[in-house]
Amino acid sequence: MSRQRFKLAAIIGLPLALAGCTTTAEYSAKDAGFTAVEAKVSAGTAKRSVWIQNREQAAKAEAQVKALLARKSVDADTAVQIALLNNRGLQAAYADLGDASADAWQATMLLNPTVSIGTTGIGAPELQAYRAIEGLITTNILALMTREKTIAVADTRFRQAQLAAALRTLALAAETRRAWVETVSAWETVGQLNRAQAAADASSELAAKLGETGSMGKGDQAREHVFNAELAGQVAQARLAARLAKESLTRKMGLWGADADYQVPNRLPDLPKTLAHRNSIEGEALKRRVDLQMARLELEAVAKSYRLTEVTRFVSELTLVAGAEAEREREDGDTKVETTGQGELEFSIPIFDTGQARLRKAELAHMRAANLLAEKAVNVRSEARSAYQAYRSRYDIARHYRNNVVPLRSKIEEEATLSYNGMITSTFEMLADTRAKVDSVILSINAKRDFWLADADLMTAIHGGGEEGTAVETAAPAAADAD
Repeated sequence: MSRQRFKLAAIIGLPLALAGCTTTAEYSAKDAGFTAVEAKVSAGTAKRSVWIQNREQAAKAEAQVKALLARKSVDADTAVQIALLNNRGLQAAYADLGDASADAWQATMLLNPTVSIGTTGIGAPELQAYRAIEGLITTNILALMTREKTIAVADTRFRQAQLAAALRTLALAAETRRAWVETVSAWETVGQLNRAQAAADASSELAAKLGETGSMGKGDQAREHVFNAELAGQVAQARLAARLAKESLTRKMGLWGADADYQVPNRLPDLPKTLAHRNSIEGEALKRRVDLQMARLELEAVAKSYRLTEVTRFVSELTLVAGAEAEREREDGDTKVETTGQGELEFSIPIFDTGQARLRKAELAHMRAANLLAEKAVNVRSEARSAYQAYRSRYDIARHYRNNVVPLRSKIEEEATLSYNGMITSTFEMLADTRAKVDSVILSINAKRDFWLADADLMTAIHGGGEEGTAVETAAPAAADAD
């Protein structure tokens, strides 16, 4: 007696009947999910980003960067747009979005059946070279039963990856804008220190001449010379700080070679005439913050995973085997074959592992995600309030220096010049007043810089993309010390 076992062909179609029909077009596109990223980026920065995946797209983005760099100088908006087009780290972050779309695409696919074939009795002459041929096709029924839940989890993770890509883009935009403000402010400071250096040079030269005539003592000469020497060191430090700030901006924009020779303005923009009023800053942040939306999706994904764990708590593997048996007999020179159907169901019995540990871990993960979401909501509210307070206060401080301190210093300098021309004020008193004005101007530059940084932080607090606490950081003044 010989037997031959085959799986019924109909078992291959069983997964289709159980799973239904699920479209994969949303996940299979090369730029899957990037439209949502672009929408978030456009709302937060008013700029556009690109996902470069071939040479044609790379050449087009490079041409756009060249056109932007061809302008006389790079302003803040231009710097942000160049960074979004040219930063390679951002393109690497978009690859993570592609991974998530591929995972979601994979989740929609049916599991391939497992096929095994074996033979026995090969070479037996009385049975015409074989005794039996066995064939098996196995399908995981549990995976099919939980397929919809698995796809739901993968889809949530995919939407979370979209927000992560948008958050990375917003972060780069904010970092680039801050780097531009720091760079321009540093070069503006260098310009003011150069003016102070010219005054110090004149004072030192005059002191040397008066010393030769005996009209000035050596101590007074030394005071003028040491101030000149110290100011020269401050100018060198300011130039170094400006160069390093520009290099930081260059890295954000992803430039190298000849493209790194771009120019930036030599002074920051003037303060706006009016401020943006945010009467519901907390509500706006809660609605728009991308990282808060990610935390909500994390809770949603964990909840769906928790329900999936509940379904598979007791039975973690359920396999269906179905086929046919063919029995072959040879008697008096005749061969007869009889075929009968066969079905098997394989599963593990939860005697020792009842799934309680896995269920407990799923419960804790859900609790963790819920608490992190609540914490994020509290922090977002606070960060929004802090950012707006810094924005308003920095504006008032910068306006105070612009409208009060600098005009008074200018008035003092003018009066000193008139007194000097009338031989009432000495040369050194006039030069001291000039140096004091330069110091006040540098403080005014720093105050204006802090305002534009606060302006960038305000948008970050509303849309996301910044580090926690950035909006309330206080920049130390970098004015030259004339004392």
